[in-house]
Amino acid sequence: MPNRIKIIRATTVPMSLDAFCNGMLKELSQKYEVIGMASPGKELMAVAEREGVRTIAVPMERHISLKHDLISLCRMIKVFLKEKPTMVHSMTPKAGLLCMIAAWLCRVPVRVHTFTGLVFPTSTGLKRRVLMATDWLTCACATHIIPEGEGVKNDLLNNGITKKPIKVLGYGNVRGVDMEYYRVSEEIRAKSKELKKPESFTFLFVGRIVGDKGINELCEAFERLKETEKSIRLLLVGRFEDELDPVSDKTRETINNDSSIEAVGPKYGDELLAYYVAADCFVFPSYREGFPNTVLEAGAMGVPSIVTDINGSREIITEGENGIIIQSHDAEALFHAMLKMMRDKDAREKMADNARQMIASRYEQGFVRKCLYDFYDEIISRK
Repeated sequence: MPNRIKIIRATTVPMSLDAFCNGMLKELSQKYEVIGMASPGKELMAVAEREGVRTIAVPMERHISLKHDLISLCRMIKVFLKEKPTMVHSMTPKAGLLCMIAAWLCRVPVRVHTFTGLVFPTSTGLKRRVLMATDWLTCACATHIIPEGEGVKNDLLNNGITKKPIKVLGYGNVRGVDMEYYRVSEEIRAKSKELKKPESFTFLFVGRIVGDKGINELCEAFERLKETEKSIRLLLVGRFEDELDPVSDKTRETINNDSSIEAVGPKYGDELLAYYVAADCFVFPSYREGFPNTVLEAGAMGVPSIVTDINGSREIITEGENGIIIQSHDAEALFHAMLKMMRDKDAREKMADNARQMIASRYEQGFVRKCLYDFYDEIISRK
């Protein structure tokens, strides 16, 4: 159908395209010609098969590499000149920078970038200046900018990254929560019983096991909690990334030697849902986020959360209603929040009762996607 408007959705790695656009590309292809673009990998092939769309592989490095970045940029320019899309919509930092430059050079009419998170606010020195410059360039080349949440929007505007009018779609978040999938079915409840220890209070973390996620503070607070509260355990679901952002040697030793801390690796599907149900409290002491999906998922499964006062997390959690908010980098505050969750049963049960409804009212997947689709219709009609 050659006359259909063509949209290219791009991320740096195929895993992100697979996660962020699950089901979305298939829905969009009912109205537009949709192409997925990312670095090569099995996930990119999975996206093509599941979504029923074409995909194009363009190798991209996640970190700064001038030689490889220039090669990637040239390949993107060739793709855009050949495909002649009406819109290029990028997510994730490197894909955003390269796609927006290439799309600007190729005069793609509609150039959209979604900021799912910003790294520069927690960086210092030369690294901060470089990151701010690349974000500025991404915005300069884009015609439309979507911040995933109000915190990301404020950081972009307050730090002079862009002066363009930008707005959060709906209440924020780019993926939404499939409330039918994230629910406590009888099957999931049965699986959770295999993981749960009724005699122990279970804290759960889901994410990358790295320093930036606050794992050092989490382990420090947990070890202190053990001094007064004996029947507790901490489940760490996710992978270590020692080459990118390792936890401290002390933290790694604690995780390896403390039998009440279980690092179980990445979990997916029903197995991950069972871990949420097995938990009494979700803990996410990250230093920076765009809009953390695991906090949304925990809430959808009816689990109260302890989060840090950062972008995204502070928008999902309302203090005392569905969780507790503390300062980041603060093991002392985290200890007291964990202690409160354990000892104040009435408050914890109130937060648990509110958790699912609060997620459903703001972040249900159909609503989040409709906000994006309406935005597409609006900006394409004005091209």
